[in-house]
Amino acid sequence: MSGKTIIVLGGGVGGLVAVNELRRLLGREHRVLLVEKTLQHAFAPSFLWLMTGDRLKAQITRDVRKLVRPGVELIEGEALAINPTDRRVETTAKTLNSDHLIISLGAELATEMIPGLRDTSHTFFTAEGAVKLHEALSSFGGGKIAIVIAAMPYKCPGAPHEGAMLIADFFRKRRMRDKVDIHLFTPEPQPMPVAGPELGEAVRQMLEMKGIVFQPSHTLTGLDPQSRELRFEANEPFVYDLLVAIPPHRSPFVVRQSGLANEAGWIPMNQATLETKSPNVYAIGDVTAIPLPGRWKPDVPLMLPKAGVFAHAQAQIVAHRIAQDIAGVGERPEFCADGYCMLEAGEELAGFAYGNFFAAPAPQVQLHKIGKNWHRGKVLFEKWWLTPFGLKRDILAASLKVGARAYGIPLVL
Repeated sequence: MSGKTIIVLGGGVGGLVAVNELRRLLGREHRVLLVEKTLQHAFAPSFLWLMTGDRLKAQITRDVRKLVRPGVELIEGEALAINPTDRRVETTAKTLNSDHLIISLGAELATEMIPGLRDTSHTFFTAEGAVKLHEALSSFGGGKIAIVIAAMPYKCPGAPHEGAMLIADFFRKRRMRDKVDIHLFTPEPQPMPVAGPELGEAVRQMLEMKGIVFQPSHTLTGLDPQSRELRFEANEPFVYDLLVAIPPHRSPFVVRQSGLANEAGWIPMNQATLETKSPNVYAIGDVTAIPLPGRWKPDVPLMLPKAGVFAHAQAQIVAHRIAQDIAGVGERPEFCADGYCMLEAGEELAGFAYGNFFAAPAPQVQLHKIGKNWHRGKVLFEKWWLTPFGLKRDILAASLKVGARAYGIPLVL
């Protein structure tokens, strides 16, 4: 059998899982290449702990070379052009040709899409932003904090709600909670509508218990940096003292120019196989567009959330499909959209949401009882993810799987 070349674009969650699984499954006659523009990987789920001061940036950052299996070829460079027909990629390092191509380039933040947002807001959606937000919270003397989901779609549907609750807990620990008025604004009609009404109501109650004012159906149209006024479509303006934004998201330019993206810039694909319209070209993670049953507005369908849990699962599915395609044997698995989220609530407590996002007529996701075990599970997952390959990583994986099985959760690492 002649050797094949598989290229993975992007070293986020999906890209790392894809190359590691491919390298595990394929013989060394086959090449597995990872193209990533930065060799410093920051674990995004821990950005909220950067914001609260419970982590330092160095604690959640690793060299990508320590997070890939031996035998993965790492190319430091940025993808400049994708030719899906020939599965050829032009990068800042070199031009690459492949037999199979996996696009896992994620979503980028585009604060410039709303004038004034870049210079007046903080965010916990980047490591640098979370560090600066921690400094701002530490020096905040009191007043109104506005947490604003600026546009749809955005990564990690639970993060804004977690962020609001952790900010509330930050000031509770400093005995300043009564001096801070926290509002969470979103264009959505409920928290996390993509996960169904039952979970949405549970999260709304969690916010209410923390004294957070939840403001649904608020579509941001602009802001005035001088008067610190937020402006919304069909709603009254709101004056803030500190602004925390979940900025607009968009796909990378190279994806929008690839011929694979839809009008919104995201890549549609076969939702079971994750293959795009071009043979042997796959898309996984935040860069994708996968419709779900149901709608969150009459004219807006639900879409699979842009979340690491799905990038992780999709990467494994694609890796196995490619390996079985190369071998010519084996039953090819399909993506089923079972997903979970550990929802941080402060006080070292977390809830656990788990369910089927492909369920009809709408996603069916339930929130398990809030407790310290879910928080501990999230900490353990962080340690596993950031641990280089070896015995310790295997031990951590085994611990996570045992804990998950105790709750009837089929965790795959």
